[in-house]
Amino acid sequence: MLDGFMPGSEDELAAFIAHSAEAQTPVEVCGNGTKRAIGRPVQTAGKIGTGNLTGVTLYEPSELVIAARAGTPLSEVEALLDEHNQMLAFEPADMTPLTGKSDVAEPPTIGSVFATNTSGSRRVLRGAARDHLLGVRAVNGRGETIKWGGRVMKNVTGVDLARGLSGSWGTLAVMTEVTMKVLPKPEDTRTLMLFGLPDEAAIALCCAAMGTPYEVSAAIHIPASMAARLSNQELGGLGRAITALRLENFPESTQARAEKLEQQIGTFGEVYTIGNEPSLEFWRDVRELRFLTGSQFPLWRITTAPSRAVGMVNAIRAQLDCQAAYDWSGGLVWLELAPSRDADATDLRRIIADFEAHATLIRAPLAMRSAVEVFHPLPAANMTLSQKLKAAFDPAGILNPGRMYPEV
Repeated sequence: MLDGFMPGSEDELAAFIAHSAEAQTPVEVCGNGTKRAIGRPVQTAGKIGTGNLTGVTLYEPSELVIAARAGTPLSEVEALLDEHNQMLAFEPADMTPLTGKSDVAEPPTIGSVFATNTSGSRRVLRGAARDHLLGVRAVNGRGETIKWGGRVMKNVTGVDLARGLSGSWGTLAVMTEVTMKVLPKPEDTRTLMLFGLPDEAAIALCCAAMGTPYEVSAAIHIPASMAARLSNQELGGLGRAITALRLENFPESTQARAEKLEQQIGTFGEVYTIGNEPSLEFWRDVRELRFLTGSQFPLWRITTAPSRAVGMVNAIRAQLDCQAAYDWSGGLVWLELAPSRDADATDLRRIIADFEAHATLIRAPLAMRSAVEVFHPLPAANMTLSQKLKAAFDPAGILNPGRMYPEV
């Protein structure tokens, strides 16, 4: 359990934040603390954890809507959805293993998923976490309760508060309840795999597959060194890179689409198709980011246009020792960088600037996270806007000060 103040109600939380604002006392905002090792270290007098704000407050399976208090474990929300053959379509990942926080016993909370806008492989088809947020309740830095949205998309009017809070890492307000849309789970999953492709061919394949009408729901390329970390020893033991394309729906559909897609991509190499159970196991590994665990090298999460991804990684490799995996058809690059010199961060950002990419440092020692820019630097105009938002939501600057940027 996270040490610190754990309010049992929204009113308790509001009173605590109001008192902290009046006393000018900065506080660290967490769910269960599973992502505390990501971002810039914060200097605060105390911590707020939402782990006691739990429970599903609304679930209407026929309307594809669920609401839960922010501290509700993600696993609890997904277990309830699973009982009704439904799911969170954006596949939020548990990044706890990446940070080496094995002492964290509590699971990630649903509030932390949206506070960090954590989205998995299905983002290429279904969008990011924030795109599924219908409504939110939160307490701002004044100790005021704010709310936005409703239970259906047509009720979402006015300022899009959800997009402002999603990805703000607790620097603007503390979420207390989230309402989100869900989707039916697919009846069948099939995965088309090719082995040993170089990066250039693999990303060309992924982009070609995403351009077909066969509704590919995930496209990833994992190098051999990272594929060896997968729990599926048969795949990991091949010693070859894995390029995987996922198809989902009902069995007749996935089979027909898999056959047609295989015909189109056969020129890239021999295609292997695996069925539902092994597919679920593989994509569970991907969602748990197992191919990134077991290493202590600094890990960067870089987003760019898929067409630029391989060129960007090659440019980085020309100057720095690294290895990379590509998700989102190349739009998301997971880059392990060695050795862990602080100056490498400056070199990395200089190189990726030519590719209009954005980089966030996900795993690194505390000293490195204190010395380098963890989140991607903002242009002056964007920083000014961020500072104005901070002043509006949290005028005393007490919520996670400096977590993302020193100025916010």
